[in-house]
Amino acid sequence: MTYLFHRVLYAFPILLGVALLCFSLVHIAPGDPLVSVLPPDASEELRQQLTALYGFDKPFLEQFVHWLSRALHGDLGTSIATSRPVMTEVSHAVVNSIRLAAVATLIGFALGSLFGFVAGYLRDSVADRIASFLSVLGVSIPHYWLGMVLVIAFSVLLGWLPATGAGPDGSGAWTWDWAHVQYMLLPAVTMSVIPMGIVSRTIRALVAEILSNEFIVGLRARGLSDFAVFRHVVKNVAPTALSVMGLQLGYLLGGSILIETVFSWPGTGFLLNAAIFQRDFPLLQGTILVLAVFFVLLNLFVDALQTVFDPRIQRT
Repeated sequence: MTYLFHRVLYAFPILLGVALLCFSLVHIAPGDPLVSVLPPDASEELRQQLTALYGFDKPFLEQFVHWLSRALHGDLGTSIATSRPVMTEVSHAVVNSIRLAAVATLIGFALGSLFGFVAGYLRDSVADRIASFLSVLGVSIPHYWLGMVLVIAFSVLLGWLPATGAGPDGSGAWTWDWAHVQYMLLPAVTMSVIPMGIVSRTIRALVAEILSNEFIVGLRARGLSDFAVFRHVVKNVAPTALSVMGLQLGYLLGGSILIETVFSWPGTGFLLNAAIFQRDFPLLQGTILVLAVFFVLLNLFVDALQTVFDPRIQRT
């Protein structure tokens, strides 16, 4: 409990620093945030009115305190480009991104665990070389390029899966049926290659190290079956593997801009891309803040889960 209490305490200054950082980075970026709403022949009076309306005429610190206070009450402002509440825009996009990132992480974790255990148990074999090659390939290959290749292969040439969108009607409403799931397959597989490679290499190194420990020799000397030894290996690998999986899920949520743009998936990456090109500061700030908060909370959840698999952490 002490470990978790300290982790929760550390989360508050991290969240405050992240909020200040994302607010500062957006404000020091070049360009006029009002260019997307002002007509080309806008008068100086109209410009000043809009500047005052969005609070850009106030000192930086005052803007940040006002923005953070509203954010704590669930108000992230109004989008400059669409005039809709930022929270409404972000909430829909976050749900879509979590859905896609969770499926991609599960695919990557399943394949990465399979390749990692095979490579760890069969070191220096052909299976080890093949699994290691696939892991390196997954980490090295540009995922946006892989996405375009998959679209050409499975959508254009074979016509098996849709290329873009999140549903057949284009409304964004989601149900877990084949009509909607088929829209998720290509982006999920594309996103899964990086966590697959990272998880595979991590588990391979852990399994190889654990199998070389003396307690494994002792377990086998006591007459334990191979499956019983495998269970002990899994228990020792699980805390680190869960930590890596949690980090990868967070990275996929924040680093899926190119993939969601390639597949026109209406998630946070697609929303960030639109906000950047439209110079929509409120939308950009709100999206970054929500993603950062989710990432910190996800790490807290993974830390709590690790204490279940590794009781030694509870004593630190």
